[in-house]
Amino acid sequence: MDATKGRPGKDARLVIGAVIIKHKLNLSDEETVLQIQENPYLQYFVGLSSYRDEAPFTPSLFVTIRKRMGASVFSLFEQTILDNIEEKKARKCGGQTKKEKAENQGKMLVDATVAEQAIRYPTDLSLLNEAREISENIIDELYRINDLTKKPRTYRQQARKNYLAVAKKRKAGGKVRRKGTKQQLQYLRRNFRYIEELLDLIGGRSFPLPHKRQRQYWIIQHVYDQQHTMYRNNHRRCDDRIVSIYQPYVRPIVRGKASRNVEFGCKLNVSMVDGIAVVNRFGWDAFNESTDLIAQVEHYKSRYGYYPETVLGDGIYGTRVNRQYMKSKGVRFGGKPLGRPKKLTEATAEQIKKEKLQRRQDALDRIPVEGKFGQGKNGYRLNYIRAKTQKTSEAWINSIFLVMNLMVLLRMFIFYLFDCLQRVTEGLFESITAGAMTLVTTKPTREAPTPLTG
Repeated sequence: MDATKGRPGKDARLVIGAVIIKHKLNLSDEETVLQIQENPYLQYFVGLSSYRDEAPFTPSLFVTIRKRMGASVFSLFEQTILDNIEEKKARKCGGQTKKEKAENQGKMLVDATVAEQAIRYPTDLSLLNEAREISENIIDELYRINDLTKKPRTYRQQARKNYLAVAKKRKAGGKVRRKGTKQQLQYLRRNFRYIEELLDLIGGRSFPLPHKRQRQYWIIQHVYDQQHTMYRNNHRRCDDRIVSIYQPYVRPIVRGKASRNVEFGCKLNVSMVDGIAVVNRFGWDAFNESTDLIAQVEHYKSRYGYYPETVLGDGIYGTRVNRQYMKSKGVRFGGKPLGRPKKLTEATAEQIKKEKLQRRQDALDRIPVEGKFGQGKNGYRLNYIRAKTQKTSEAWINSIFLVMNLMVLLRMFIFYLFDCLQRVTEGLFESITAGAMTLVTTKPTREAPTPLTG
């Protein structure tokens, strides 16, 4: 490659700084570029040498950035943050780090959550209506390509009225919804027949539809198959259910929470150590997070050089396999033991009381990982991921965790500076006090008066 040819690249500090600004201030791609263009402090933050009254790059570059920032890039960022934290701890401890000791140390908090995608709440009727409208657009394109004199009859106006008749009801009953679903299925089946007939008229020519339309046509056929199967069998669920035509990789994930029973997005398995949270697994399908615990503990070992002393997590992590593994590594799992509880007697009363207090303390120590999820969802919109593809959505989520970890590093840096300033101030105060005490305790010497001579 020749560095003198082609469009010049953007500086890494500009790119990473723009990503940090975007997620720290909760801005869209366009708003982030405008803020950098208007704010001299943000321009200094991203490394510009002087104020520039022009956009640093086009907002669409953010999409390219998210496509290129894979898991390896964020792993490098995380390792850099951890190295800086270890360096701060070493300075505070007088140059000695934990890695010099071989025994298990530290606490690892594990938990899972869902980063919801910014999609419309899916219903069977709305999905079928959207699929029908896409099929009508495909028919219009094929009609223009074939130069036909008469367009196929799709009853699109009547189909729209039938959809709105159900969608606008405040409380549509089961029979009404089932009737509306049947109508949309019939309209969609007729449109599929027209599309196949129009494609047959093309003959041996190349496929006329662009890639985007081909993909949509494939997706709406899957939506029709799923909805028709559920309608025919009178079921409410199916495997690999599509809930968004434009983001077909999103799946409904049953959470069983009090606020919402089902969430639509990517499930994350997260481990947290000293305030630094790392996403160990992305799952667009529901999965059991307990199967990742052994890999998370080994990841801790490879990163810090020793196993954690304690692992704190939900009861779902405390499977028999995980407990046996952690016992073999000398790791304590902060959870209720399996099997029947101990019988309360005079001999076991003290032990039962200690174990109960320990479990309560473990539950309190596990709160920070829940707070990290709350920080991400309330402060950084982790529950509203607006990326449009699976890869860019994962990069969006990783960027949020990167910014939250940088805030932890910033707080540690501020505390370190404050500690250094406090030490200097205390030393200066002691020196001034010692000097003042010396002046007070030392008596001045007076010369003897000269006798008068007559």
